Amino acid sequence: MTDALKRLAEEGVAIWLDDLSRKRIASGNLAELIERNHVVGVTTNPSIFQKAISGGDGYQDRLRDLAIRGVTVDEAIRMVTTADVRDAADILHPVFASTGGRDGRVSIEVDPRLAHHTAATIAEAKQLAWLVDRPNTLIKIPATEAGLPAITEVIGAGISVNVTLIFSLDRYKAVIDAYLTGLEKARAAGLDLSEIHSVASFFVSRVDTEIDKRLDKIGTDAAQALKGRAALANARLAYQAYEEAFAGERWRSLEQAGANRQRPLWASTGVKDPALPDTLYVTGLVAPDTVNTMPEATLAATGDHGEITGDTVRSTYAESRAVLDELAALGVSYDEVVRLLEDEGVEKFEQAWLDLLASTEAELRRLAPKEA
Repeated sequence: MTDALKRLAEEGVAIWLDDLSRKRIASGNLAELIERNHVVGVTTNPSIFQKAISGGDGYQDRLRDLAIRGVTVDEAIRMVTTADVRDAADILHPVFASTGGRDGRVSIEVDPRLAHHTAATIAEAKQLAWLVDRPNTLIKIPATEAGLPAITEVIGAGISVNVTLIFSLDRYKAVIDAYLTGLEKARAAGLDLSEIHSVASFFVSRVDTEIDKRLDKIGTDAAQALKGRAALANARLAYQAYEEAFAGERWRSLEQAGANRQRPLWASTGVKDPALPDTLYVTGLVAPDTVNTMPEATLAATGDHGEITGDTVRSTYAESRAVLDELAALGVSYDEVVRLLEDEGVEKFEQAWLDLLASTEAELRRLAPKEA
């Protein structure tokens, strides 16, 4: 099963799992995926934790103890989620050590309700780093307008960051700038830049979902011919922006001081449209120095029948630009789409967090000791 995954890793793509639960940790499943499937990292988000904790997956004993203590629901969720991330980080620590800190990483996201509040995001990021207390943690900060200065401040404080919810090329370039500015602040503060790592999570499948819906409404042959092509084009042009940003004089100065590149991470790589190949957002985004974080179904599909044929990004820039130009010619507004996707992304994670709060509060009430 793992030949294709091995070839993917050999092409410079770090394979991370987009999922985590207490059951996955306790059963040995995560350790097995690391050993057999070339998994070298884990990402989480509010939706993943909402699904895991609400579904049980081994949390009842911990929640019962927290209920007996009478902790608040917010405290309970943070204690449970940071414990999962800490334990996963320990499992991945050998990978972290063997790759010099490049991989073996586990991500945990700031409260999504803070996505539009810079100071609160910074404070939450620092608290999460302190709570998890593992060197191979990445704190996830959304790439909202309020998130950009938070990214700079958190990187400047020496905390490694996974920037999430990136949809547009302009916003991605702003994320790179925020990272470089943060490194410059860290250097000025005398911090060791080699200890600071970052990835930039560029979301893929949701772009096709939204644009293909608009193409169906247009209904012409030209519109149908563009279905399933926008997401790859967008991500490939993001990689072009990455190459350009990390070849300039500003970067070289930081690199000489020991800084690490902020790798592009392909997120939302599970294919939503059954008409498209189920490995499309893996095999179509093979390039050096990238991360692909996959749901387990996509990981299994890639291992089973993924065709890894080498770099599928760097020779496609002109074609990718042409795809976006053709979409514009048909009246599909790129700016409108990416703005909508960012707003929806924040809303979905916030709703997942609210659902998690509600279900956890109900469970704490159920498990609380009855008054005599």
